[in-house]
Amino acid sequence: MIQTMQLQIITSKKGTQVVCASNLHAILQLADHHYSMNIRRWLEELYEFQDGIRKPIKLQDYAPRKVKDNPVFKDYYLSVELAKHITLSSKSKVKQKYARILREAQQEESINNQLTKEQVETVMDLTKAMCLLSNQEASKKRHLDLYAQRNGGSAANWWKYRASVLGYSAKQLKTQLERIGEEIKGKSQQQILFQFDQYELIRAGMIDLFLSMGKSADHAKTMGDLAKRFATECALEVIDDRQGPTLFTQKQNKLSSGPEKELFHIGTVQQKIRV
Repeated sequence: MIQTMQLQIITSKKGTQVVCASNLHAILQLADHHYSMNIRRWLEELYEFQDGIRKPIKLQDYAPRKVKDNPVFKDYYLSVELAKHITLSSKSKVKQKYARILREAQQEESINNQLTKEQVETVMDLTKAMCLLSNQEASKKRHLDLYAQRNGGSAANWWKYRASVLGYSAKQLKTQLERIGEEIKGKSQQQILFQFDQYELIRAGMIDLFLSMGKSADHAKTMGDLAKRFATECALEVIDDRQGPTLFTQKQNKLSSGPEKELFHIGTVQQKIRV
C-alpha cells in the first residue's frame, strides 16, 4: 500500500466531503498488514453519530470505492463524521491531530450548507407541497428507487435503513403510543403520524425528497427539520389528496388551503435546489 502522509478530504460534485479509508489508514500510521482487518472493524464498530449510537450505514456513512486497475483491493469513501469517529477510537499516536482536522472540516461543511434567502424560500414552498400525502408518497418512492438502484436492484433492508435515517421505526412509534394508552392496532406508520404528528409526515417527506436527489443524510435531515419547523410555525394542514395529481406530475397544482401557491414538479425542484 502506498503510504500517503497527508490527509486528503475530497469534495464530491454534490458538495459532500469524504475521506478514503486507505488514506485515513495511512495517515494514522497503522500497520499495512492490518489494513483489511481494521477496515472490517471500522465498518462494524459502534459510534456516537449525531443521530444516535449505531453502526455505520452503507451509502449514508460510507460507500465502496472502486480502485482502478486493482479490483481486488477494497477501499471505501467515508463521511467526515465517520472518519473522525474512527480516528478518535484508533490506537494511532497521531489521532488527536487528525481528529481536529476532521472536526474543522465537519464544521466548515456545516457552515457551507447554510441556505441563501432564495433557498429558504424554496424550502418553504417545498414544505407547503409536502402538505399533500401524494407528494410525500412520491418522494418516498423515488428514495426507495434510488436505494434499490444503489444496491444492485435490491430493496432489502430498505425499511430498516429508512428508520435509521428518520430516527424511529413504526414499531417504536406504536410502542410509545401504547404506553400512553392510545389505540393504534392495525394502523400503518403513515396513519399513526397523520393522527398524532402530521408535521412529522412533512419532515419525512422532505428527507425522502432530498435523499432521492442524492443529497447526504445529514443534509436531508437538516432540510426535514427545517420543513417541520416551518409547518409548525405556519400551522399548515396536511391533506390526503391521493386521488389527484402530485408534485411529480408535469401539471402544476395549487394547495387547497391557505394562500394559493403553485407547487413544483420534480424538474423544477432539481433546478432550484442547489444546497
